[in-house]
Amino acid sequence: MSLEVERFQHTLREHAETRGFDIALWDDHLRIDYATLYAEVLYRQECLREESVSVVALALDNGAEALLWDLAILFEGLTCLTLPTFFSPAQRRHCLEQSQAQWVIAESPLDEELQSAGYLKSGTIWRRSFSAPSPLPAGTAKLTFTSGTTGTPKGVCLSADSLLQVARELEHASRPSFAQHHLTLLPVAILLENLGCYAALYAGATVSLPSQKSLGIQGASGVDVPRLLGCLATRKPHSLILVPQLLLLLVSAAEQHAFDPRSLRFAAVGGARVSLGLLERAQRLGMPIYEGYGLSECASVVSLNRPQAARPGSVGKPLPHVQIRPAEDGEVMIKSSALLGYLGDVPRRDPWWPSGDLGEFDADGFLYLKGRKKHQFVTSYGRNVNPEWVEAELTQRSHIAQAFVHGEALPQNHALLWPRHPDCSDEELAAAVAQANQALPEYARVHHWSRLDQPFTTANSLLTANGRPRRDAIAERYRTQLDTFMSSEEAPS
Repeated sequence: MSLEVERFQHTLREHAETRGFDIALWDDHLRIDYATLYAEVLYRQECLREESVSVVALALDNGAEALLWDLAILFEGLTCLTLPTFFSPAQRRHCLEQSQAQWVIAESPLDEELQSAGYLKSGTIWRRSFSAPSPLPAGTAKLTFTSGTTGTPKGVCLSADSLLQVARELEHASRPSFAQHHLTLLPVAILLENLGCYAALYAGATVSLPSQKSLGIQGASGVDVPRLLGCLATRKPHSLILVPQLLLLLVSAAEQHAFDPRSLRFAAVGGARVSLGLLERAQRLGMPIYEGYGLSECASVVSLNRPQAARPGSVGKPLPHVQIRPAEDGEVMIKSSALLGYLGDVPRRDPWWPSGDLGEFDADGFLYLKGRKKHQFVTSYGRNVNPEWVEAELTQRSHIAQAFVHGEALPQNHALLWPRHPDCSDEELAAAVAQANQALPEYARVHHWSRLDQPFTTANSLLTANGRPRRDAIAERYRTQLDTFMSSEEAPS
């Protein structure tokens, strides 16, 4: 057992002994104290040990069971494969086949799917044997699949030390806020939320684990707003992890007095670019929002704003165990607890990880991101534009839910837009575009836009599983529309 795992296990044992009656986990049905948590984890470790299993897949909604099994797998030194509920059946099957998971712990709706994949049910566990050698690098504690820009997820293999080092740093960063109740809005199967739970347990806090149904969160991007706000009003969490769209939702609700943010002490936001205007709105409401940055290949978070060290618009300073430097072309290079390797690939040797993101530091060491290196386009005037920057400004307005910006070799940029509400008029969309343009330089502004006939979703293969647009697929799907626009731009006046 590694030093980091021993330290985490010792911390939970200490909580069980000194604050055993304090609530550790609170889901839809149960409240489990720290003494019970520790005993339940030990029991699950025994179950795993008796079966001589090495790779366990968790396909569970948020709840106490998901975290108890996750901890047992970690402390037993096995590999945990996390499968978000919003993955498609084909993606789940790919992950299970590639990882050679011998155990699957899943919700009952997946029974038929697992049976067709060759698994046999025994009690609450699905089992399958594999004869081929394991494709996992030695020491893989967590296998998390990130779909990137293709439909086939890619497995990132991480050590326990990498994960727990980040979790300890997150706990240390949020410690001044004394957040003693963390609520999981994102699926625990997502690495960032998984580590947020570890950090809260390090602190001896309560981890609220309402199911995605109780939260009103549907799939990768749908939200039943009244249900979500009702859950937050009931539980009154001190800390949250947010993506920009959820932050926008809460800020808008707070401005309309439909959400009271006063219980919040620390809310981290990441996963995509956040507009400065949205951060300023949150600040005016007194919401303690701290933007951060990370990627799965570096065990999630690598930099973070925090109390007494925050600068809106930046993604904070690197965590203490992380080194970051910009390459000559501006790409952010990261040296940290990087991945052991991708599943099925040769082990990684280079300590510096090329993030694919563009960024720069200010004089005080705060990191500012400039968008994705590979997504950058060049206008016909030779101006470099990162579309994610423009799209962030568009989607953080009240009427635009999704945006795709195109301008390669064009004199003016074109956006594809999906409204937040079906009754949103073209006039309201036009006003939102105009408002976003005020925050952008002329060369990055949207000069023309089209209303989409359907949203980008994982079902139509226009979104990755973690909610990012599949840019090549979108451009191909709407090629005729974009080509028509380009032809009109090139036509003589």
